[in-house]
Amino acid sequence: MNQEEQYLSIGKVSKILGVAVVTLRRWEKLGKLTAKFRTFGKHRRYFIFDVFKILNKEKRVNICYARVSSHDQKSDLERQSNFLENYCLKNNISFELIKDLGSGLNFKKKGLNKLISMIISSQIDTIYLTHKDRLLRFGSELIVAIAKKFGTNIVFINDTKQSFEEQLSSDVLEIITVFSAKLYGSRSHKNKKT
Repeated sequence: MNQEEQYLSIGKVSKILGVAVVTLRRWEKLGKLTAKFRTFGKHRRYFIFDVFKILNKEKRVNICYARVSSHDQKSDLERQSNFLENYCLKNNISFELIKDLGSGLNFKKKGLNKLISMIISSQIDTIYLTHKDRLLRFGSELIVAIAKKFGTNIVFINDTKQSFEEQLSSDVLEIITVFSAKLYGSRSHKNKKT
């Protein structure tokens, strides 16, 4: 998408949203939808994703995202899922559940890719997770920043603040675990071939 396609005139926005131009001007005064800039001729230009947020506001869903690293942790996946479901039911939150299986270092997980696609198409209102590392072990801050840009909230229900040293040791242990599992899997695969 080039620069011109990212911004829409007030007339195009009016057609997309099915509201009058005067309504859009009123919305701007109310802060509901604000033009990102004005051209030299003082014409409003709206960011396309802001328009899609308004368009999809009624259709936006809440997502509970649960993830574990390996097949041996399926019982933990069910515990996470149940915890998230109970939290949403208790707080009267409608939701969809996405379960994922794969390392916190792996960006190729089916559920994570679905989540990212839904975020950038402004389909999600809020994502609920048990802990920050359930999203990704490294790079979760990037997903949080992208979500914020597209108007999606992320709630980490059980996240406790760790000291720098605790976070560092936790990260080092995760890296060792992941690479040990890869090494073990590689050796196991070679042994099966012979």
